[in-house]
Amino acid sequence: MKKALHIAVVLAAVLVSTLSVSSCAKKAEGSATAGGKLYIFNWTYYTPDSVIEKFEKEYGIDVIYDSFASNEEMFAKLKAGGSGYDIVFPSGDYVSIMKSEQMLEKIDRTKLKNLDNIDPVVLQKATYDPAMDYSVPYYFGAAGIAVNKAKVTNYEKGWSIFERTDLKNKMTMLDDMREVMGDALAHLGYSVNTVVPEHIEAAKKLINEKWKPNLLKFDAEAFGKGFAAGEFWVVQGYAEVVYAEVAEDMKKDVDFFIPAEGGPSYIDSMCILKGSKNIDAALKFIDFIHRPEIYAEFVDSFGFPATANIPARAFQKVTPYYPAEALASTELKEDLGANLELYNQAWQGIRVGE
Repeated sequence: MKKALHIAVVLAAVLVSTLSVSSCAKKAEGSATAGGKLYIFNWTYYTPDSVIEKFEKEYGIDVIYDSFASNEEMFAKLKAGGSGYDIVFPSGDYVSIMKSEQMLEKIDRTKLKNLDNIDPVVLQKATYDPAMDYSVPYYFGAAGIAVNKAKVTNYEKGWSIFERTDLKNKMTMLDDMREVMGDALAHLGYSVNTVVPEHIEAAKKLINEKWKPNLLKFDAEAFGKGFAAGEFWVVQGYAEVVYAEVAEDMKKDVDFFIPAEGGPSYIDSMCILKGSKNIDAALKFIDFIHRPEIYAEFVDSFGFPATANIPARAFQKVTPYYPAEALASTELKEDLGANLELYNQAWQGIRVGE
């Protein structure tokens, strides 16, 4: 993360913690009646205001939107008692974890009319819940690399860019264990889900010796702002975050790409939390998102390809910042269970420089 926007409609004001657009909650004449509230816990920069407002207007439901920056942050808050939310947007590996922890309500698919719009290819990748019993795909994507072409004029479009000593202290990578280590594993020709200790050790060595010395920091939250300000020239991150921050006249200088060598990908899904008090409203929202014209509005706002919803592709009006085909070589992050400790140990060694 997942997680995760820009072009003609980029968030003039990003939805922030406990934002309620109550002014749009009044039911328009002739619209469906529902009323009530819906508490959403979603990634920062991930649902455009216009979509929220349309949903509120149609159903008379107040949306209260809270955000998180990583799966780990989301999970920790929920486990610590951050209850009260109805819908959460975890990545696939965390859907698995949350299912096993009995944190999710089973979805009543009979109340969802738009599930047939979801790309079967995405469902095939969603091995953690292919029947959509507990989750409905929201977006299939991947982190990549953004380069400021005005500052860096000659570069290869691969993870090896982080070996560039001439760019030292002008680059950042995500403060995300599975993303950074997954990139290193892919660069070395290994699976991003490998549990072979030698592969994980090789990735750790690459990061510690070749990449980390050139990074200003690991950063999962401010890389977009730093890139826009010219503090960072090369960042690993999400296109939506970068383009949401850069000024319009700077966008021509941004080159965002997903390396052909692959890396981790994600499917962020919409899940209803166990104990939700607004299940009917949550189901309405999930179905609303997968209306083709609404899904197209979502991805157009963020410059995404319409990866999860096939009919929405005909409604898109904006050329995506990267093609859906760029995801072909990526690999979905899986829940590694007890083997995740191999990554935890390696990441700890990377963070403290061992």
